[in-house]
Amino acid sequence: MNLEIVITLIILAVLLSFILAFPIISFLYKFKIQRNLDVDFSVLIESRKNKVGTPIMGGLIIILTVVILNLILNFNEVTAIPIILFISLALIGGLDDVLNLFGQKRKIRTLNRVIKLIKVHRNNLYRIKLFLGLPWITFHRIMRIFESNPGKGLFAHERLLLQLANAVAFCIWFMTTHEDPYLIALPFFGMISIGILIIPLIVGIILGMINAVNFSDGLDGLSSGMLVNAFVGFLIIAFFDNNVPLALLSATIVGGLTTYLYFNIPPARVQMGDVGTYSLGGLLAFIGIMLQNPFVLFIICFPFVVEVSSTVIQSAVRKLFGRRLFKMAPLHHHFEMMGWSEEKVVMRFWLFSSLFTLLGIWVYFW
Repeated sequence: MNLEIVITLIILAVLLSFILAFPIISFLYKFKIQRNLDVDFSVLIESRKNKVGTPIMGGLIIILTVVILNLILNFNEVTAIPIILFISLALIGGLDDVLNLFGQKRKIRTLNRVIKLIKVHRNNLYRIKLFLGLPWITFHRIMRIFESNPGKGLFAHERLLLQLANAVAFCIWFMTTHEDPYLIALPFFGMISIGILIIPLIVGIILGMINAVNFSDGLDGLSSGMLVNAFVGFLIIAFFDNNVPLALLSATIVGGLTTYLYFNIPPARVQMGDVGTYSLGGLLAFIGIMLQNPFVLFIICFPFVVEVSSTVIQSAVRKLFGRRLFKMAPLHHHFEMMGWSEEKVVMRFWLFSSLFTLLGIWVYFW
């Protein structure tokens, strides 16, 4: 594969995304698809209140660029299913974005209320129905700790199940089309077979990366800058591995992200939204799995892992001990609450991301 082809595709992606960016941003402003006070608790940070009114769903700039170029130039047996699932995740994220802004608030019974109804309701059949549904209701309520805007948009358990459906679809495709899907690369030891454990590993990686990227999209330029680093890392790996489809796919993403980052650096004219974070997080996972190197994926994406882990840990500590471990989660807001400027947080996360991308590439080729 020629380097000229990769560079040409990056340039094409930059140009196409620039052409698409202006009508997309105008559309988002026209229909008021914008950040609101009641759907963003990060505005508790005084300096972030000026972000109210900034359009969300800017990830459409990247998504349309990637889909158009790959359908025309790089749609084959290797990229077809990942691109289809990329679109599917974008639709889920877009639905969540729209419902968060324009959806009706849904009433939610507390778990204590459900248990009380099981004990005292006059209708025995209804009591049995509630009792049989108690595990599902409990799961629903547990997942609420990960909801930023409870009652609007997709509930956390609904998002998880939709994401899970995409993860399972990818897993089935991967297991049935790859010559030896049970093999993974272990740094410094080479390829090893982990047998049936590959299935929960694949599903866990996909769900983890989707939500890790989503939680990282909280400051202007933060997630987009780290995504550029990650996809450049996979582009380099795929190029030197002579994996043409994945190299070209990564090239289109890098080009689209470059344009998006131009509009997303402070003060942002547009923000990514769930439509972008779900799809790009999923695609990161798909590429890492297709390279059969989950450890390198973990290293390159470690800053995203740190972000989502801080949110999970914060929620667990609050539920168990009634106090906060961080001033605010995800971690980037903790640093803001400490007095760091937005630019300082973003630039240091970019450096952090760059170092781990280099480390991941080094491990891959060791």
